[in-house]
Amino acid sequence: MTNISRRKFIKKSGAGVAVATITPLVTARVFSSAPESDRRVLIIGAGLAGLSCAYELKQAGFDVILLEARTRPGGRVRTYRDPFADGLYAEMGAEYVDSSDTYARKYCKKFDLEVLTAKLYDGIFVRGRRYSMKDFKDNKQTLPFEGAEPGKLFANERKYIEHWFEKIEDINDLPKEVLELDNISVAQLLRKEKAPRDIVDLYTYTNATESTIRPDQANALGFVLGHYRASGFNEDTDEGRILGGNDQLPKRFAQEVSDSIMYGKPVRRISTGKKVVEVSFEDGGKISTISSPRIVIAMPFSILRKVRIDNEFPADKMRCIRELQYGQVMKFAMQFKQRFWDKPGSLGQRVFTDTPLRRVYHFSIDQPGPRGILLTFTSADDARKLGKLSKDNRMKRAREVVSGMWSEAETYWENGTVKYWNEDPFMQGSYSTSGVGHSKDFKDIAGRQEGIAHFAGEHTVTASMNGAIISGVRASEEVKKAVGV
Repeated sequence: MTNISRRKFIKKSGAGVAVATITPLVTARVFSSAPESDRRVLIIGAGLAGLSCAYELKQAGFDVILLEARTRPGGRVRTYRDPFADGLYAEMGAEYVDSSDTYARKYCKKFDLEVLTAKLYDGIFVRGRRYSMKDFKDNKQTLPFEGAEPGKLFANERKYIEHWFEKIEDINDLPKEVLELDNISVAQLLRKEKAPRDIVDLYTYTNATESTIRPDQANALGFVLGHYRASGFNEDTDEGRILGGNDQLPKRFAQEVSDSIMYGKPVRRISTGKKVVEVSFEDGGKISTISSPRIVIAMPFSILRKVRIDNEFPADKMRCIRELQYGQVMKFAMQFKQRFWDKPGSLGQRVFTDTPLRRVYHFSIDQPGPRGILLTFTSADDARKLGKLSKDNRMKRAREVVSGMWSEAETYWENGTVKYWNEDPFMQGSYSTSGVGHSKDFKDIAGRQEGIAHFAGEHTVTASMNGAIISGVRASEEVKKAVGV
């Protein structure tokens, strides 16, 4: 590894000078194995994808270096504790470990972490009206949206697209007519199918945690295939989380590979050759360079597209890096002196709403009282609009919304915090999502191996902690296969 000043690096980078011509490369002081070893692997990004990849490779005897821009592991897994009293905490980033998340659950079991089943939605607050989920379903109540079906909160849009399912005989061999849905948005498709505007609006609200972009940005092909697989989110989805905080999972991975992680090292340039990759990164005010016979890039494309890439990857990969969509997402965590949402006659503990907060729920079900935290999930245009406000005004708006749902909220208010992921310098967006023209093959392209370069991250599989781990394990298997292990 070698060092030059950051200013000199930037000046030379702007002139198009390759890193290798700036200074000779020395790697022996970074990797512990011999320079000629084919078991040296450089990984970029210590989110769950990079961590799980590093863990599996270390277990197989590889010499791994893991570069992380932040000073902590976990990426979008972010548990806040300091702002709150009485040992309370809140998940301000990735939150759920569903019942089908086998990879996440496998490593939780390996690290003796307990997965807690979250409370299901028990309240609805839309267009100023309150509904108990039980009464809503038992009495077949109807939401005040044109086209909504009695007793049905989620998937009211499904009936308008069901005829598309009849055209699908093999999901791996889709007819041209279905594939062409890749070129239009969800909103365009629903309008074409004569769905009322209210159905488009309701879809926007119910899909807030599944897609962080607007229906006029979201891909119609992925929308139809999601319904075809019956994989959409609903009020009965088992949304578990890790008891004591989700950040325990990346921290346990990080403990296992601690001697391989280099924190506070944002990558600025990647140059891949046929046999060697060179990576330049910021290191204490200077630019350092590491070379390796193999690399795993586990950083979000929202950040990778800002990194200089010499010897570019194939055109379709570069397009994917440039265009893959990341939406808008903001989470509020508000601490109250008492858990008024538990009282008889309350709207509920876990509420679906069409307000800018979208989801408002009691997060402290496993934590000591009497204080408690209400957590929210805001996405797409609502997050963008709130993001234009100052932090104080964002919280003021959130408090106003909560007070409209529970009149006693202000009586018990103590403090709160907000995380807007589009302001995060190492993320600059939500998780990945399929935009128009991107659903057909973008994930396959994103995760495809390019010579000695491998790719991992939720954007290559599914947007979840489980998806990130799947991708990290998959990349580790690719590396092992490439070197004959």
